[in-house]
Amino acid sequence: MKIVMAIVKPFKLEAVRDALTGLGIHGLTVTEVKGYGRQKGHTEIYRGAEYAVTFLPKVKIEVAVDDDLTDRVVEAIAEAARTGQIGDGKIFVHSLEKAVRIRTGETDTDAL
Repeated sequence: MKIVMAIVKPFKLEAVRDALTGLGIHGLTVTEVKGYGRQKGHTEIYRGAEYAVTFLPKVKIEVAVDDDLTDRVVEAIAEAARTGQIGDGKIFVHSLEKAVRIRTGETDTDAL
């Protein structure tokens, strides 16, 4: 089992959710986050004053998947989140040692 974690632009969340639903993924966790990568933020002008925005708003999507779905999930997220502009985000894949569905006690892939 794997945890696929993606950091994407907020307006791409629905497209990513739709892409994952198309693969049969029915559960995911979304967290609003802020951060920066190579672009290191940007400057904006508000009421004539220039100021730096160093942390940009993003969303973090986490989904637990079986090993055989991992590559398809990563490809689906990358395709759905891509704009071709700087700041599109990153995808990370972590090993998942154990999963338990609290309600039923099912474990591992049955719990996903």
